[in-house]
Amino acid sequence: MRRERVFLIGDYSSSAEFFVTIAVFAFLYSLMATVVYIFFQNKYRDNNRGPLIDFIVTVVFSFMWLVSSSAWAKALSDVKVATDPDEVQLLISACKIQTNKCGSVHGSRWSGLNTSVVFGFLNFVLWAGNIWFVFKETGWHKGSSRLAAGASEKQAGTFNQQPYNQGSFDQSGSYNTQGNFGQPSEYSQVGGPTSYSNQM
Repeated sequence: MRRERVFLIGDYSSSAEFFVTIAVFAFLYSLMATVVYIFFQNKYRDNNRGPLIDFIVTVVFSFMWLVSSSAWAKALSDVKVATDPDEVQLLISACKIQTNKCGSVHGSRWSGLNTSVVFGFLNFVLWAGNIWFVFKETGWHKGSSRLAAGASEKQAGTFNQQPYNQGSFDQSGSYNTQGNFGQPSEYSQVGGPTSYSNQM
């Protein structure tokens, strides 16, 4: 029996290390943020620095989760190709002899690695969704909401007008109008019927 050492083509350790590094730093920052939210709430809201820092870090981690998960997914697909039994057999000199038959003893199991990729993209969705809630704590959102409230109050004051009252007729033949034409005016016939008499 002769043993032969075969080296696979390609090095995908950098993508895996980058993915794990982002996961570790995100976990540590989440623990630190939890402690600050619970025990240092007043200092967190002081001068609006805490929410701004939290917002920036959340955006950065969301982007890094997307990049690291995409890189690890691509690296995992390359690892599957590199460790395919048909590809490995091409590297073994004994399998190149036509009289020899080579095959794999155990099948590949990728469930654990596939789960890591899925959780990576789920973390991206979680951090990206958290951007809105962190943004609501910043002064940018509060300032825009105040401007919107002031603009709505101005519009309400512009369209607030006095009601219009129409004039009315009374039975005596007078016409009354309120507003600029508020003086009453009366119209009536002057004199009685004209009589004619013939003197003989």
